[in-house]
Amino acid sequence: MSETGAPATADKATRLQDRVLGGVRWGRLLEPLGFIKVLEWLFAIFAFGACGSFSSETGAVVVCNEENKEMSAIFIQFGYPFRLYQIPFEMPGCEGTSEPQTLHLVGDFSAPAEFFVTLGVFCFLYAMAALVLYLRFHSLYGENKKLPITDFCVTVCFTFFWLVAAAAWGKGLSDVKAATRPASLIAAMAVCQGEGVVCNTGTTPAMGLANISVLFGFLNFVLWAGNCWFVLKETPWQAQAAPRDSAAEQGAIDKQ
Repeated sequence: MSETGAPATADKATRLQDRVLGGVRWGRLLEPLGFIKVLEWLFAIFAFGACGSFSSETGAVVVCNEENKEMSAIFIQFGYPFRLYQIPFEMPGCEGTSEPQTLHLVGDFSAPAEFFVTLGVFCFLYAMAALVLYLRFHSLYGENKKLPITDFCVTVCFTFFWLVAAAAWGKGLSDVKAATRPASLIAAMAVCQGEGVVCNTGTTPAMGLANISVLFGFLNFVLWAGNCWFVLKETPWQAQAAPRDSAAEQGAIDKQ
């Protein structure tokens, strides 16, 4: 019985797979509506992935006594979500009796960064769901007039949110750069103001991945803004406008 049951189960699984994948219209990926959704899905991954996985290092070098060359190196790791005020570092005490003090970086830039990443995740999920709807349930998308209208409204909202998120995160990133550059660390350490103490810049933060995230934020805005037109063409509003235009053109021809 087990031998006869195994082929039957395999046949059911095969029929189910054919039923699910058989109705997928892969050709819609070549149409603007499907192709742009794939790009939106990919660009959202690049945007929130580059921002959410970012980490870097900054630092400074403190020379307490130029004659004896007593040097202390400071290395500070920072990254997403950029709550810099929670990141401590040790400021060396250059006087004989003084002990190292714990200081913190300055600033909290988590709001624009987290909004940017959250928006990217939601756009990723929506683009994936929309692709399933376009490819598998294409007839439902064409017959139900509410679906194209909903798709258009959501696309317009995401377009606006991407503009806000990219601009806010771009400004936040510039503030992060200002707060984490070695010159800012030296200015914040009181020990560097003492006599005979020399403070030099250390590790310069590498911000390339963060810059890429801002770039993809604005690319997402352009992509979603362009997709508004193609989604609008699927709505009843555009479908009703087309016959009116055709009737007006036909009337003009008849008058001539």
